[in-house]
Amino acid sequence: MTNPKMRHSVRFAFFGNAPLVDGVLEELARAGLTPTLTVTSTELSPEFITELSRSEWDAFVVASFGKILPRSFLDLPRRGTVNVHPSLLPHLRGPSPIRSAILQDEKETGVTIMLLDEKVDHGPIIAQKKVPLSAWPARGRELDHALAHEGGKLLAQVLPGWVAGEIEARPQNHDLATYCRTFKKEDALLDLSGDAYQNLLRIRAYEGWPIAYAFFERAGKRLRVQILEAHLEGARLIMDIVKPEGKAEMPYQAFLNSGAKPMAAT
Repeated sequence: MTNPKMRHSVRFAFFGNAPLVDGVLEELARAGLTPTLTVTSTELSPEFITELSRSEWDAFVVASFGKILPRSFLDLPRRGTVNVHPSLLPHLRGPSPIRSAILQDEKETGVTIMLLDEKVDHGPIIAQKKVPLSAWPARGRELDHALAHEGGKLLAQVLPGWVAGEIEARPQNHDLATYCRTFKKEDALLDLSGDAYQNLLRIRAYEGWPIAYAFFERAGKRLRVQILEAHLEGARLIMDIVKPEGKAEMPYQAFLNSGAKPMAAT
C-alpha cells in the first residue's frame, strides 16, 4: 500500500474546467493532494508544452478540460495523463456525459478514472465507481456537483497508488462504447404537446445551458420562454418557473395570467 506521506510528494499538474474543476480540486485538497500547477484556460501551444517539459512530473490530471491533447503532452509525465470522466466508461464517451445521462434517462451513472490516449475517452480504466442517486430525474447542476465531487474522491484514492505503480489499468471493452455530443441551442426546444416525462428530462438536462424553452403567444406576438422549473403530476408536465425573453423569471401561473398561451412546436 502507498505510504500516506507520498500523497504530499505526488508532483502533478491539473488541467480542468467546469463542470468538474471545482469539485475535483476540493476533494484533492481535502485528501492532501495539491497540484503544483493548475491550468483552466491556457491553450496547449507547442511553446507551453515545451515549458512543461522542463520540469519532472509524476502525472497530469485532466477534468473536463475541453482541449485536444496531443501525444507530446500526454506522454510528458512519468505515469502519463489521467482523466476524470463523469460516466461509467465505455458508456457515454464524449463532451456531455452528465447531461446526456439525464437526457437519455440513464438511472445508473458514475465516474471513471482513466489513462488518456489520443482517442476520445478511449484509454484504459484505472478505477471506476457507481454513484447512487437519491432522486430521479436529477437536475443538471445537482448531478454536475455530485459527479465532480465523487470523481475527485475517487481520484484522490487512486492517484498516489497509480503514481507508485501499484495499480494496473485495464482496457475498455470498446464493443460496448456509446457516445454523447455537444448540445446546440435548438436542441432545447420543447414540444409541450409531447410526452411529459421526456420534456421533464430535457428541462433537467438542459439546466443552465442551453436551457429548455418553448414558444408562447400573447396579444398576437410570439414569445420565446425559458422553462426553468417543472415537475410531473401523473402524466402531466406542470411548469413552475419560467423566464420570458427579456424579462425576469416568474411563476408560470403568473405568466399565464398575463394572457400567454402555448404555441405548437414547429
